[in-house]
Amino acid sequence: MTVKQLSLPELVAACVESGVPGVGLWREPTRAYGVEATATLVRDAGLTVTTLCRGGFFTAEDPAERAAAIADNQRALDEAATLGTDTLVLVSGGLPAGSRDLHGARERVADALTDLAPYAAERGVRLAIEPLHPMFASDRCVVSTLEQALDLAERFPADQVGVCVDTYHIWWDDRAPAQIERAGRDGRIHSFQLADWTTPLPEGVLNGRGQLGDGAVDLRAWRTRVETAGYTGPIEVELFNDELWARDGREVLTETVDRFLRHAC
Repeated sequence: MTVKQLSLPELVAACVESGVPGVGLWREPTRAYGVEATATLVRDAGLTVTTLCRGGFFTAEDPAERAAAIADNQRALDEAATLGTDTLVLVSGGLPAGSRDLHGARERVADALTDLAPYAAERGVRLAIEPLHPMFASDRCVVSTLEQALDLAERFPADQVGVCVDTYHIWWDDRAPAQIERAGRDGRIHSFQLADWTTPLPEGVLNGRGQLGDGAVDLRAWRTRVETAGYTGPIEVELFNDELWARDGREVLTETVDRFLRHAC
């Protein structure tokens, strides 16, 4: 997503040239190119698929809509298995129209996980609940903190359901370091993503993730916390940023690698 202006073949070639060993893929471009074709493209280049994004959006109240969400997430798990990644990142979904019941929405997330966790395990794929910043609670994700994400995840085996730690969404939370330790004790950190927080946020907010080093997040400190908790997996950089998308994608990737080495290593 950081360089979504690149086609999948361009992305793979740029990663190889930049020494990036793996890529987190999103479902939309992967499905447009073809899931099996994408798996072959990435594998033949010597890269790995670190995660697939995204599943989720479980909070609808209508039974038919909820059944459709489960079916779509099952397809996402099949796609993840085909791509060779062991992790599907979940964005839980926001409040249904007219609802103010956060607790009820979170319980519907738990219900969906009950349906999906065994299906995921059969395919060798883990579910990673990603908490999003509270500004997204109404429309995108009723899970706003690592603590809430772990409270959901711990209802299931650690090798089935864990969390995605994204600095953009948790950097503000003074309880998050302790929750990273909690997640690490049970092996529930399934994904780790970096993005910076810059202000003022753009209109629309969603595409406001800052390039590494441009904002307020101590990226190196968060990496240290996650690795001290026992995480040894890949580190992704995920930037939704209109200004970056308007630039040459290879240039952005080269810059991002340099920023990662300067600010997160």
